[in-house]
Amino acid sequence: MQFGLDRLIGEPALRAPLKGKRVALLAHPASLTADLTHALDALAALGDIRLTAAFGPQHGMRGDKQDNMVESPDFDDPVLGIPVFSLYGETRRPNGQMMSTFDVLLVDLQDLGCRIYTFVTTLRYVLEVAAAHNKAVWVLDRPNPAGRPIEGTALRPGWESFVGAGALPMRHGLTLGELGRWFVSTLNLDVDYRVIEMAGWAPDAAPGFGWPLGERVWVNPSPNAPNLSMARAYAGTVMLEGTTLSEGRGTTRPLELFGAPDIDAGRVLAKMRALAPQWLEGCGLRPCWFEPTFHKHKGALCSGAQIHAESPLYAHDAFRPWRLMALGFKAIRKLYRDYPLWRDFAYEYEHGKLAIDVINGGPQLRQWVDDDAAEPGDLDSAARIDEEQWRSERAPHLLY
Repeated sequence: MQFGLDRLIGEPALRAPLKGKRVALLAHPASLTADLTHALDALAALGDIRLTAAFGPQHGMRGDKQDNMVESPDFDDPVLGIPVFSLYGETRRPNGQMMSTFDVLLVDLQDLGCRIYTFVTTLRYVLEVAAAHNKAVWVLDRPNPAGRPIEGTALRPGWESFVGAGALPMRHGLTLGELGRWFVSTLNLDVDYRVIEMAGWAPDAAPGFGWPLGERVWVNPSPNAPNLSMARAYAGTVMLEGTTLSEGRGTTRPLELFGAPDIDAGRVLAKMRALAPQWLEGCGLRPCWFEPTFHKHKGALCSGAQIHAESPLYAHDAFRPWRLMALGFKAIRKLYRDYPLWRDFAYEYEHGKLAIDVINGGPQLRQWVDDDAAEPGDLDSAARIDEEQWRSERAPHLLY
């Protein structure tokens, strides 16, 4: 198969409309061709594209910023001599001076298929600003490694943030190019928007179910996105960022683990199986011990569990990471009534709101966890309503 970048490079007719235009690129370390050439270098080598600027999202063009709210500076590319603007620094929306450097913005970002992944919000912001400045935006499409499944409650009005660009469920099942089509439609944007589509993407095909295993190597789109298993689990494990539990940052398997020094993970897993065993299908769950080298519980031995969303334990249609992780929180609340589960801090520049609520686009999941009378079926029913509504809403924007 071919990603959008590979098609743009290999098919001169696709890039013919760029002739005479000033072109900018929004990219990160995973913006690579099939032979692992970075998009910036590959486009510069063509000779018929005039690159005048570049942009980097959260974690930077170079992917060197480890944690959330660690900002990247602007810099000049030492080889091409063009400015590289940070969209996770002094501003998260391109300003007028940045917009004046180009006519067409090419967006080549590997996404993870989860609402909270900030590249989704960055796409919305550049589309809105491009519409205001009469600039064109082209998305060079890439796979959604989590595939087409939909899961989670939708973001509620008033809960928009840098980790919540719109009324999406946690796992939306769209590519970035398709998400752009949804934004343009939903926000009624008057913008020249195009998608350079992939060729041969088969999101329902085993064994990758979204990611072309055996055809393309995995390169981290952000520092803690090291493999396909993490990408599959992320729609659930990202919620750990709003808790006092470790999500495995500071280990070799970030966002595939959860645990803490003061819980018994074996008891937690047993309680999860007793509460809603159907929410644990499609993966392997293994009790384990880990000691983070940085971040939460640094240097402390944690009792935890690892989610194995990989062959031969992975079942694509059964795996529900958002429900699985919600169940983990519920089990901890049942076992440890007064456990300080919710982490109170400014999350992605949102003040005065609990991080778990910002992550979920509202307080519904936290309230379900904390309500001793609430059953798994209550959360499941609420989520199913939103999931079915989203299935209909996204249908006109599907390209594959």
